[in-house]
Amino acid sequence: MEDMRETLTGWAEDTKKNAGMIVILGVLTVIAGFLSLVMPWVSGVGVAFLVGFAMVIGGVARLVGVFQAGSFGRGTLAFVGGALTLLAGVILVARPGVGLAVLTLMVGAYLLVDGIFGAVLAFHVRPDKGWGWMLFSAAMSFLLGILLLKEWPLSGLWAIGTLVGINMLFAGFAMISIGSAGRKLNKKLE
Repeated sequence: MEDMRETLTGWAEDTKKNAGMIVILGVLTVIAGFLSLVMPWVSGVGVAFLVGFAMVIGGVARLVGVFQAGSFGRGTLAFVGGALTLLAGVILVARPGVGLAVLTLMVGAYLLVDGIFGAVLAFHVRPDKGWGWMLFSAAMSFLLGILLLKEWPLSGLWAIGTLVGINMLFAGFAMISIGSAGRKLNKKLE
């Protein structure tokens, strides 16, 4: 418990020192989120490209690891996994629009499954306080999954970019709030 207190104290001190920069970064994040909402397809393609690039790096790293291990016979499965990761990454980088459609399909499926399991959990928690909110959240997740899948592949044109934009807006406003609180604390201490 004492370690957590020290960590939080250190974090608060860093926040006070860097409050201005946190606010600036928060404003930039809000602007990026707004742009992502205005141009969701562009930001979605950017996400697909970034995921593809990361997969290329991961695939190459796995392949290098297999050859560095010196046991290709026992590492055949690792080689196949690395090759598939590399191939999927190259496809995403070369054709990010296709990758965006696949990512949207995966998000839609995830939201359906999350909604089902969330509802089951909510009914297990019932009648404890908050179970209704859990059920509401699960229903919204399930509904969003249905909407994404019903409109797929057209939902790929807007879904990922819109979700990224919303996330960046909330993250940016949180950063602005934290930075502003740090500034106020600095003024009180001066």
